[in-house]
Amino acid sequence: MKSYRKELWFNTTKRRELINITPDVNAVLVDSEIKEGLLLVNAMHITASIFINDDEHGLHQDFENWLEELAPEKPYSRYFHNNTGEDNGDAHIKRTLMGREVVVAVTNGKLDFGPWEQIFYGEFDGKRSKRVLVKIIGE
Repeated sequence: MKSYRKELWFNTTKRRELINITPDVNAVLVDSEIKEGLLLVNAMHITASIFINDDEHGLHQDFENWLEELAPEKPYSRYFHNNTGEDNGDAHIKRTLMGREVVVAVTNGKLDFGPWEQIFYGEFDGKRSKRVLVKIIGE
C-alpha cells in the first residue's frame, strides 16, 4: 500500500463561499497514481468545511439561508468567542454544522461517487489563504 499527500490552497474574495473542488481533487488523484483505496479531503482551518452534495445554485442558497438562521453572523456580540477580539464566532459553528472532512472510495482510479455527488470547500470566514489536505491511501 502507498500513500499520497497534497495541500490545496484557497483564497476567497468573500467572507462566505461554496467552491466545487471536485476537479482539483480529481487532479490530485490522477497525480497519486492510486487506483484502489480511500481518499480523505480535510479542511485544515477551523472556520472552513468540506462536504459532499449537489452542485446546484438553489441548494447552495438554501445552505446559506439555513446556516445564517442557525448561526447568524451578526450581531457579533451574540458570540462569547468574539470577546477575544475576533468576529468569526458564527464561522466556527457553521464549520461544525457542515463538517470537517469527507472520505471517498477510489475505484479503478476514479472517485466512487453516487449520482450528482461533488466535493465542496465551504468558506465561512474568508478573504485570506486557507489550505485543504488531500490524503490518499491504497494501491
